[in-house]
Amino acid sequence: MIAFWVLAPIMVLAALGMLFVRKAVHAALLLAVVMISLAMLYAVLEAPFLFAVQIIVYTGAILMLFLFVMMLVGVDASDSLVETIKGQRVLAWFTGLGFAVVMVVSLTQLTFGSAVGLDEANEGGNTEALANLLFSRYVFVFETTSALLITAAVGAMVLAHRERLTPRRTQADIAADRIRAYAETGAHLGPLPPPGVYARHNAVDTPALLPDGSPAPASVSRVLAARGTMRSAGLRDIDKMQAQIGEGSGELGPSTGSTDDGVEESK
Repeated sequence: MIAFWVLAPIMVLAALGMLFVRKAVHAALLLAVVMISLAMLYAVLEAPFLFAVQIIVYTGAILMLFLFVMMLVGVDASDSLVETIKGQRVLAWFTGLGFAVVMVVSLTQLTFGSAVGLDEANEGGNTEALANLLFSRYVFVFETTSALLITAAVGAMVLAHRERLTPRRTQADIAADRIRAYAETGAHLGPLPPPGVYARHNAVDTPALLPDGSPAPASVSRVLAARGTMRSAGLRDIDKMQAQIGEGSGELGPSTGSTDDGVEESK
């Protein structure tokens, strides 16, 4: 009971936090709090198999895979409020209301029978008792769930697979396209400057400075720019760069040449 009254409020607060946080990474971390707390409840209820499955499979595998995918994919644009499927927001509201009605009706019709002790529930061992239930009374539900999971995995592979209709582009094709784009639109031909060049530090979120002292936004990752974490190079650095350019042009001095009449004049 002590473990329940300590962990249950934490689980409820973390679950509510998943509904209100704006970033997916924060929601995933709150989901990890719920999963670990649930695993601790399994441990105090003398269910070591469920405790291990909750930690290893859900928290250690599925949730970490979700976080790795988010880190690899990144955020290329701000969160969009445009509906990708027409009417999905209205359908989500109706689905949520239907689920709430089902939960309320189920709770009002819930009856509590006589409590079964943990010794009787775990008779013969927790893992053995769980396997006996899964492969005897609930074998049909267990096999149906496994079939649904396999079908979902195969469906995800089929939907994500794309047939290649054109041959793979070689390095020569990519170089030719860059030269063509430079000739047509004047696009940047050489490699982009890395972050922090001529900005007095090499931070990845600070744009490089161009030869005229202006910042180069293309030198910073689009992910950082979309998140709004790109820092300014600093007016002091830009002024210093412009001053150095002015001094460099002044050191050249006036050049002289001769005209057809043999009179030297400064150019």
